[in-house]
Amino acid sequence: MEKRTFKNFGLFATATLITAFSACQNKDTKTTETKKTDSSTAAVSASEKIVFVNQDSLLNKYEYYKDLKIKFEGKTKNAQADMQAKGQAFQREVAQYQQSAATLAADQRKSTEERLARKQQELQTYQQNAGGALQNEQAVETEKLYDKVAGYLKTYAKEKGYKMVLSYTKGSTILFADESLDVTSDVIKGLNAEYTKK
Repeated sequence: MEKRTFKNFGLFATATLITAFSACQNKDTKTTETKKTDSSTAAVSASEKIVFVNQDSLLNKYEYYKDLKIKFEGKTKNAQADMQAKGQAFQREVAQYQQSAATLAADQRKSTEERLARKQQELQTYQQNAGGALQNEQAVETEKLYDKVAGYLKTYAKEKGYKMVLSYTKGSTILFADESLDVTSDVIKGLNAEYTKK
């Protein structure tokens, strides 16, 4: 269950980054009345640049994300080991009961079976709670990741005069983009520099 949870975290982080990149626009601009032009399409002026970031490269090279990944791999591994130990202890207890069940009185068998059933239910509840707690913690960390990337990109785009920063990943809706629009390396340097300051 925890392995699936971590994979979901990676997918969720990826989806969050896509949203962060797409939403990186200057929100402080005031709404003005749009003037109609004679042509049906208006040309993009030089000051309205659109750039992109390669999402896969960003995730693979962003130190904060790498540290998060290691942190949650460790937590997942510890949670799995804990659950495995508890499960094995329960299985040993069940095996001991099964070996001695024939020698027990009917009321003893009934009370032992009830106790084991309760213990099994408690173990399942513990597993669900532990998985839920890990997912909640991952959601909080993913939100922090989103905030860091979105905040940095907003500042970065404003400083460079970009109006939009798109996210590119293989299989995305961007079929082609000129490499001169790729600002991934610059963004990674800036994000990592910001991360190492803290």
